[in-house]
Amino acid sequence: MTISRKASTPGPERTAQWIRADRDRLLHPNLAGSRTDRTVMVEGRGCYVRDSTGREYLDAAAVLGMVQVGHARAEIVEAAAAQMASLECFHIWESMSNDKAIELAVRLTELAPPGLERVFFTSGGAEGNEIALRMARFFHYRREQPERTWILSRKTAYHGIAYGAGSVSGLPVYHQGFGPTLPDVHHLTPPDPYHSAEYAGEDVTEHCLRELRETIERIGPDRIAAMIGEPVMSVGGAVVPPPDYWPRVAELLRSHGILLIFDEVVTAYGRTGHWFAAEHFGVTPDILVTAKGITSGYVPHGAVLITEEVAAAVSGSTGFPIGFTYTGHPTACAVALANLDIIERENLLDNATKTGGHLANRLASLRDLPVVGDVRQIGMMLGVELVADKTARTPLPTGTAPVAQALREDEGIILRGNPRSLLINPPLVMDRGTADELADGLYAVLERVGPDGRIRR
Repeated sequence: MTISRKASTPGPERTAQWIRADRDRLLHPNLAGSRTDRTVMVEGRGCYVRDSTGREYLDAAAVLGMVQVGHARAEIVEAAAAQMASLECFHIWESMSNDKAIELAVRLTELAPPGLERVFFTSGGAEGNEIALRMARFFHYRREQPERTWILSRKTAYHGIAYGAGSVSGLPVYHQGFGPTLPDVHHLTPPDPYHSAEYAGEDVTEHCLRELRETIERIGPDRIAAMIGEPVMSVGGAVVPPPDYWPRVAELLRSHGILLIFDEVVTAYGRTGHWFAAEHFGVTPDILVTAKGITSGYVPHGAVLITEEVAAAVSGSTGFPIGFTYTGHPTACAVALANLDIIERENLLDNATKTGGHLANRLASLRDLPVVGDVRQIGMMLGVELVADKTARTPLPTGTAPVAQALREDEGIILRGNPRSLLINPPLVMDRGTADELADGLYAVLERVGPDGRIRR
C-alpha cells in the first residue's frame, strides 16, 4: 500500500533550501550539533509519509505514538475547518465555556473507566502531567494535609520534559545539567518481567510491592501525595507489567490515602486495544492523563480525567487556580470529537488487538536472531529488545539508534528506539499487509546486526 494521492515533489533545489534553513534556524530535540543530515516530510496518507525528495516511508511510530487514525483524514480536516468558521478559539476560564469543550468532556467521561467524572483540558501530555502533580499536592493541601508533598515514580519512566514532569521521569538524561529538579520525588524499580534476574530471585510483583511498602514506611504515608506511572511503559520499551502489579499497587496506595496517577499519554484511545489501558488492568486511578491520540496529533490537545472526590477538593470554594491559554480550545475539541468518531466507527480498538496480534506473531521469529532478546506486545504497542548477549540480556553497546537509522535508510521504515529497545507504535488503521511489510523490513535489518551493534552491509 502506498500514498494514493501524490503531491508534486518540491525538487532538489527547494529541498536544499529547506535543509540549509533548518540547519541555520531550528534547534531540534535530541540532535547533536555536529549532525547535518535532515529529512524533510511534506505529505502523509494512512500509514505512510513522503519526504521532499519523493521517497515514501512506512510510519511505524505513528509520528510519536499518536496518529491513531492515520495521516490526512478528510473528516478531521473538515471538522477543524467547520469549527474555525464558527468559533475558532475561546477559553473556559472561570464561568466561560464553549459547546465543543462541553461535548468532548461528556464524551470522555462516557468512555472513561467508571469513577472518572470530571475533565480538565490541556494542550499536551507534559502539561497534563504537570496538572496531575499539582492536583495531587493541592488535593491534600485542601484537605488540610499540606505535608503530603512526596511523589513516587519509577526508574526509566517518561512523563514529559516540563519541570515537574521531567522531575518524575526516571531517565537520567532529564536530570543531568538542568539544575535542581522538583523536590520530594522518589523513583522506584519498574516491573520488567524480561529482566526478572534483576529482582534478586523474587517474583517481579512481589519485589516491586515490597519496595513500595518499604518506601512508604521510610518516607511516611502521611507525607506522600501520589504515585505516577504509565500503565505500560512506552519510552521504557513497551514494558507490560504482570497482570497483578497495578491492582496490588492501587490497593496498597489507597490503604494509605495516596493518590494514583495514570500517565496514559501514549496508551489511551485504543493503543492497547482499549479506550484506556486502565481497563486492561482493571484499575481506576484517581487521575488519568491523556493527550496524543485524543486528536491523533492533528492539533495539540490533552485531557486530564479525575474523580469527583479529587475535583471537589481541588476546586473548593475558590476554584483550582491553574489553567492554560488553550484550555478547552474549541477547534482542538472539535478535532478530538471527529477523531473519536473515527476510532469508534471503524472499530480501531478491535483492529489494534487483531492486527497488533498478527504483527506480534510475525515478529516472534525475530527471537531466533542473535541480537533479539524479547518481543513484547499489547494492542498496537510493541517493543523489540536488542541484546549483545542473550543469556546475560545485556543491551547492544551502540544502543538502538543505529538500527533505527538503518531501518529508515535501507527499508523506508520509521520508528524510534531507547537504549535497549525498538519502539513500534503504528497507526491503529494498519492492516495485515502493511504489518507484514513492517515485519519483513525489521527482519531484513536485524538479521544483519552483530552483537557489537554493527550492521553488515
